[in-house]
Amino acid sequence: MNLPNKLTLARIILVPVFMIFVSLTRFGQEDFNSTLYLIAGIVFAVASFTDFLDGHLARKWNMVTDFGKFADPLADKLLTTVAFIYMMRDGVCSPVVLCIILAREFAVSGLRMVAAGAKDGKVIAANMWGKVKTVLQMLSIIFYFFGTALVPGAVAKGDVGFIASGLCWLVAVVTAVSGIKYLWDNRSFINTAK
Repeated sequence: MNLPNKLTLARIILVPVFMIFVSLTRFGQEDFNSTLYLIAGIVFAVASFTDFLDGHLARKWNMVTDFGKFADPLADKLLTTVAFIYMMRDGVCSPVVLCIILAREFAVSGLRMVAAGAKDGKVIAANMWGKVKTVLQMLSIIFYFFGTALVPGAVAKGDVGFIASGLCWLVAVVTAVSGIKYLWDNRSFINTAK
């Protein structure tokens, strides 16, 4: 297994590590521990950086593989969806936003399975809109966790929560647009599916 694919697997492994730290505390509750949120934010930021690094190295060293095309977006989906679930738990992310994110991911994953199972068996890589969506999701999550951990409680709950909530809605719009574009660009697989 090449280095870019190992970095992708590392990102998947970091998901439960992130979950452990963010699960031990809850923003706005008596047991809230800003240090645990900071550690969770750092773990998420490191995992997000592997997303940039694995793609960059795979292209630079000509190590793009079908496994990477499949596993890289899967790792991104796992990482960001888990974070948005915890943001919803904290009352920052609307359930509507999470539903839009999940609907897009299920639709795109379903299309990828159809394409992989087609007669010619194609693995569809992420498009530019998908990459923009992923970067915006990751930046929004990083802002929330670092802001919540580093800004004093009352300000964090007000200003950071308000900005993070707005970012979540922006993520929902970009996610919906990227999903529609992805399905439209690959509609030939839907039309020919039996």
